[in-house]
Parts: sequence; structure tokens; C-alpha cells
Amino acid sequence: MEKEIVVLMADDDADDKLMAQEAFAENKLANDLQFVSDGKELLDYLTFRNGYSPENAPKPDIILLDINMPKMSGIQVLEKIKQDPELKKIPVIMLTTSDADEDIVATYDLGVNSFITKPVTFEKLVEVIANFSQYWFKIVRLPK
Repeated sequence: MEKEIVVLMADDDADDKLMAQEAFAENKLANDLQFVSDGKELLDYLTFRNGYSPENAPKPDIILLDINMPKMSGIQVLEKIKQDPELKKIPVIMLTTSDADEDIVATYDLGVNSFITKPVTFEKLVEVIANFSQYWFKIVRLPK
């Protein structure tokens, strides 16, 4: 039996998190979907600080990262993740409302694995999550 893929989503918008959760459910994905609300909390989760531990913060296999967040932007946290010898192995996918060329270039320069602009409708998000899951859960081999 294959290990369940843990997806960690960093997004400060409660509606976006709920829509993502519903889009996963709509696609019948039973992955462990974890949430944090900003870049600082994401780093705390990944490094087991401020209440996070291996018991309540399973190591993510994939990170979905928004750019515009309080405390630390997605670009800032991506830079920290990609500088860390252990964390840099985790695939990071930007899932953001931004479609600005400078954000796309900046994140790829830092080593992001994919850049997806959030769709504006739930139906489109369901479609994006279906394509995302097909690629990341069925085609790609993730590091252990």
C-alpha cells in the first residue's frame, strides 16, 4: 500500500482554504490536507516550533503556497525553504491569485516547482485540482 501524500497549504484567506478543501473532496482525494495561515506559521510547522511537533505536523510531501500573506510573503518563505538542505527537497507549488510576470520569474528563480494562478470560480478550481492531483499524485515520483 502506498503512503498517503500529505499536502500542506499556506494561505491566509479562509475562503480559499475552504474552497481548496471542497475541491479536493469533489475530486474524491482523501489526502491529508493541512493548513497554515502565513509564511511564518509555515516555517514553524516545517521546523516544529511554536506548538508544532511531529505528532501534529506531519511532514508534507507537497506545499501549496500563496504569495500574498501576512508576516512573511510566499516569496520570502520559498527562499527560506529552498535554502534549507532538508526542506528544499519538498516540492513547492505556488497557488496564488497573482499572475504578475515578476512573481512568476522570482519564484522560478528561487526554485519553485510549479506556478498556478488560482482560478476565480469553484468549478475551475475543481478542474485545476484534478489536473494537479493527476500529475503530482499519479505521475510524479516524490522524494521519501
